[in-house]
Amino acid sequence: MPSLIEKNGKKKYRASVPIPGQKKKRKQRLFPDDSKKSYKSAVLWEKKIKKELEKQTDTICLTVLEWAEKYLDDVKRRDVKKTYEEKRVAFVRLLKFENVVPEGHVDQFDITLADAFLSYQNDFRSGHAANKDRKNLARAWDWGVQKVPEFPRDLMNPFRAVEKMREERSPRYVPPEEDFWKVYENVEGQDKVMLLASLHLASRRGELFRLKKSDIDFSNKTVTLWTRKRKGGNLEPDTLPMTKELKIALVMWCEKRLSHNTVDKEHVFVCLDKYQFCRDYYGKPFKNRQHFMEKLCKRSGVKKFGFHAIRHLSASMLYRKGYSVSFIQKVLRHKNPTTTERYLRSLGLEDVREGMNEALSVPSSIVSFEQEKTLRTGTSEG
Repeated sequence: MPSLIEKNGKKKYRASVPIPGQKKKRKQRLFPDDSKKSYKSAVLWEKKIKKELEKQTDTICLTVLEWAEKYLDDVKRRDVKKTYEEKRVAFVRLLKFENVVPEGHVDQFDITLADAFLSYQNDFRSGHAANKDRKNLARAWDWGVQKVPEFPRDLMNPFRAVEKMREERSPRYVPPEEDFWKVYENVEGQDKVMLLASLHLASRRGELFRLKKSDIDFSNKTVTLWTRKRKGGNLEPDTLPMTKELKIALVMWCEKRLSHNTVDKEHVFVCLDKYQFCRDYYGKPFKNRQHFMEKLCKRSGVKKFGFHAIRHLSASMLYRKGYSVSFIQKVLRHKNPTTTERYLRSLGLEDVREGMNEALSVPSSIVSFEQEKTLRTGTSEG
């Protein structure tokens, strides 16, 4: 609606139209005087400009579906498959939500709509699931603001504006030490070495399966694990000290691996099972070893636990021995704002090794891997 203003002592009509998506910005025009003719001209001008701006908005503003596709294309280029799939599924749920129109503009989103979607996820899935979607969609919104020119920049991030849902999580199961050693006592060969390495390196399953002979430095008594638990999912190295018992086991196993002529010579752990269903995988590095730990636990008569539970067991054993949280953090290789990607180099690996040697040693009642061969050949830590 035109307004009457006074300029240089003369009254005039001023037409004014707000520009969509731009706070406090307007298109304005002054008309000659305060006559009816000027008023009508101002009204017609406002109508014309509004139509032009609406047309502009229709062609420029991104649809929800376009936003999802652009973001997921970028994630696919930069991140690992697991990360991409998590974000893709979050968008699938969003686009299926009854109040969301995939062909509608992104600027339709406000806190009310975001809250309705996340509340629905909370009610029908869980608070943890809703918070996961909130995190992924909030990051997608931030990405749009930073990377896509036609993305609305004057709106607050509606997903981040919604408070996190209450979560009720069950504590992670950490097996008692005696249960681990029962399982350890019931295996031999490669499986025994793999379990010992898992405990002594507090490794993740994928890091253990990726381990190559070139990652083991027997001279300096270190093992390099390659992890994807970094921003972007890139493979990055972490170096850990090798305990005495782990060194003996790895030396023996690497020697024994040379006798397998038809298998992968690069990786430390490979599939050696000759069952019918393993034929295609024989001699190749492991991908997941499905049901492996479940079967071992059942055979040993203990409650089921997996590789990641062994990682937590390593931490709890160190904690019970009185080692500080910061020491345990070095062993677990957790990243935080005050650490660098290669923090172990600056922490003194000898101190870490002594703690691990003391805390993670095999009970004397359990025979270590190929101990008899060790005694025969005179292999010692050194």
